[in-house]
Amino acid sequence: MSGKQSYTHILKYTGMFGGVQGLNIAITLVRNKFVALLLGPAGMGLASLFTTIVNFFNQATSLGISFSAVRHISELYDSGDTERTNHFVKVVRGWTLLAALAGMLLLAVLGPLFGSSVFGWHADAIDFILLSPVVAMTTITGSETAILKGARMLKPLAKVQVISILSTLVVTVPTYYFFGMSGIIPVFLSMAFLTMVYTLRHSLKHFPYRLRGANGILGEGMEMVRLGVAFVLGCVFGSGSELAIRSLLNVEGGLDVVGLYNAGYMLTVTYAGMVFSAMETDYFPRLSAAANDARAIEVLANRQIEMSLLLVSPMLAALIVFLPLILPLLYSSRFADIIPMGQIAVFSMYFKAVMLPLEYINLAKGNTKAFLVLEICFNVLITVLIAYGYRLFGLWGTGLALTVCNMLNLAVVLVYSLLRYNVSMSRNVLLYSAVHLPLGIAAYVTTFIPGCWMRWSLGIVAVAASTVFSLYFIIYKKTLVWDKIKNKISK
Repeated sequence: MSGKQSYTHILKYTGMFGGVQGLNIAITLVRNKFVALLLGPAGMGLASLFTTIVNFFNQATSLGISFSAVRHISELYDSGDTERTNHFVKVVRGWTLLAALAGMLLLAVLGPLFGSSVFGWHADAIDFILLSPVVAMTTITGSETAILKGARMLKPLAKVQVISILSTLVVTVPTYYFFGMSGIIPVFLSMAFLTMVYTLRHSLKHFPYRLRGANGILGEGMEMVRLGVAFVLGCVFGSGSELAIRSLLNVEGGLDVVGLYNAGYMLTVTYAGMVFSAMETDYFPRLSAAANDARAIEVLANRQIEMSLLLVSPMLAALIVFLPLILPLLYSSRFADIIPMGQIAVFSMYFKAVMLPLEYINLAKGNTKAFLVLEICFNVLITVLIAYGYRLFGLWGTGLALTVCNMLNLAVVLVYSLLRYNVSMSRNVLLYSAVHLPLGIAAYVTTFIPGCWMRWSLGIVAVAASTVFSLYFIIYKKTLVWDKIKNKISK
């Protein structure tokens, strides 16, 4: 694949899944507006705690199948061996059912312990028993999604995500309107069920469930499980870090602070990260297929970084400048305290745009130990920094901690990638970073200018400069978009 074709491919699928994620964000913003009004910060904090606990048990028991299966299915699918591909799908599903059952049982038994000992609040055991099927359904959805990714069925996957997103809005708002905080668990159950059904509907068209001949399949797929277990351990440390952070914030400031932190985190880290949504879906399978070609790995990683920087940077600059206008529309005046946090936390995404494509190299090559060590170090560091950041500077300190931690993590990953895989940053990556990061800093500086007219004028200039720079390279220099435009005009 030529240079422009490769960049065009990245743009296409980043646009597809970034667009899906953008729709998700738009609908989530509408939903969160209603949720903020209906539940308030305390209700959003409680939902965040339940989400964190469910994610922890899902990641701890899922064996990492939703991720590791992609690598193996992708290799088999590219080989053209339909029989082996179908058989491995059966293996994946066998392990998935076992993991789903284990996760459901463990949450039902251990969930109350987490609620009381980790978060310091009382929750009835029945709450966690009712939530436990969410873990099982999420595990099944994750494995079926991995099957679609590995088999390059990206359009059906995008359809599933769109339908799930729309269902979220339809279910969530009426439930919270009529039941308030009592509707949190029913919302979790209904959304997990609907997403599972939509995903199964598409995956079963191509890979029907075949129970016949399933005896002994759990003796297979150990390489997948070993990679998955490393991924799980990394995720467990990640979820454990989230548990520790939210527990600290709950103890130090209460559910209101947890809700504010979660809202700020969603606005910046999660929403700004929509450009990264295509990496696991498209980039990782391609990287896995080229895992034995050192030069191809370096080229793929750099091209992914370049496009990520070009696409995400204007969005980040705009978020810094316009967050004071966006926040009241998305939440309510009670969430105004998260504006300074969000504006400083945005910078973590600049570093993440470079870091993520490099982190995938370890997983694509099956280097589980390195992945696990890096994940553990990152999660320990972010927990410590957020704890100190909050105690010293409040919510703004948590945003600063997110940025500092990602910057330090990027430095470690860059050095490791160079020494272990001889992967270095291309001149284009250095150029884009040297332009976009200062523009982001300039946008942030404008937020401190006293004069309203001057502040907004200079902020808009910084955003416009970032946008024009990216569009020039995306449309004219790197992809086939300009050629296609000229062809249409000539016709």
